[in-house]
Amino acid sequence: MTDPIRVLLVDDHAMLRAGFRTILDLQPDITVIGEAGTGSEAVELAATLQPDVITMDVQMPDMDGLEATRRIGADPRITASVAIVTTFDRDDYLFAALDAGASGFLLKNAGPEELVAAVRALAAGDGMLAPEVTRRVLRRFADPAGSAPSTVSGPSTGSGADPGRAPATALPTAGPSEPLTERESEVLRLVAEAWSNAEIAAELYIGEATVKTHVSRILQKLGARDRVQAVVLAHRLGLH
Repeated sequence: MTDPIRVLLVDDHAMLRAGFRTILDLQPDITVIGEAGTGSEAVELAATLQPDVITMDVQMPDMDGLEATRRIGADPRITASVAIVTTFDRDDYLFAALDAGASGFLLKNAGPEELVAAVRALAAGDGMLAPEVTRRVLRRFADPAGSAPSTVSGPSTGSGADPGRAPATALPTAGPSEPLTERESEVLRLVAEAWSNAEIAAELYIGEATVKTHVSRILQKLGARDRVQAVVLAHRLGLH
């Protein structure tokens, strides 16, 4: 029996954290190991508790969730994947979250099943975007000549950070380090359609371990951090 997915909940509203805990702790493969009410607490607990997945609010006192995500990603001791969970359906938050290192983005009006699916996806290294924002991400990144998404730069000490005033994204703009093989291109196309490794394996009649190897090679060639960023880059570079 595998160890349960260890989750750290970060939100300045205790009632929301309690709701998330109830949903996640009902799952046999997930356990909530801690809660934080500010970004700085999140950074500290991420280092001490070593969760597998962190659900991160954006607007919080002391340090916002985007800066906390950036600091967590910069700490080599922390291997957790971060899912931004916010009330605000705003492009600046979305693209700033991706640039800060988040591997998922959900809205707080998502259903319990979406929260659970996101935690499992991030724990598996898959990444996840809410269905209602995926199309905007791909459209925004598909045109390299278009306006680049905004990000937040530098420390933030409160919930009033303005992502729109920050520099453009740090996503790579060059092509892959070496061409994708025909099979890798097939896998990338299915990844872009939000297929799981198991679904890709069944569709292509290959083993799930082989799919994981192809995904790892795709990420390496694209210089992508995770599957979410690989999809963004694929659409930007016309590789899908």
